[in-house]
Amino acid sequence: MPTGPVPSTATVFHLGGIFMSQSMPPAPQQPHQPPQAPYGAPAPGGFPAPTAPPPARQGNAGLAVVLGVVTMLVAAGVYGGVLKAVDGASIGYAALAVGALIGAVVGKLGGRNAALPVVSAVLGLLGLYLGQVFGMALLTADAAHVTFTEIVFDHFDLVHAVWKEYLGAIDVVFYLLAAAGGFQVAKKLGA
Repeated sequence: MPTGPVPSTATVFHLGGIFMSQSMPPAPQQPHQPPQAPYGAPAPGGFPAPTAPPPARQGNAGLAVVLGVVTMLVAAGVYGGVLKAVDGASIGYAALAVGALIGAVVGKLGGRNAALPVVSAVLGLLGLYLGQVFGMALLTADAAHVTFTEIVFDHFDLVHAVWKEYLGAIDVVFYLLAAAGGFQVAKKLGA
């Protein structure tokens, strides 16, 4: 018997009572590859298999704007109540919070829409204005000893005059904070 490596395949010939074999070169061996893991399952070695990126988040811009307006009205009411509670003293963080809250609602619901951060900034400005007017109306109604509805519906010119008198240079910064808060939060959450 021959010693040495056994050929992997052989061809046998029959020649007049003599059997002869011819060795064939061994088949090339494939390097050992671990079995493939199912898609999304951890691969051998403990690392998760790559996954497909999530689809782009779609939003509803119309619903986002409607709920942004509702949020603006609620935030303006709260801001006006805070102004009355502190006797008309301005609070910069509250102005920023008005815009950021509106931006959060619009950005979360609206998804990727380039117009929504601008809409949020405008709603932030309007919300701050309405909050200041609401706060001035509450303060004026208390000072004049009349009801809130009477001061708003019958004497809004007086409320607006008080608001203009109250408006100072720092309020420009507060309006910028409200607009910037609405814009930035809507842009970040909408992405």
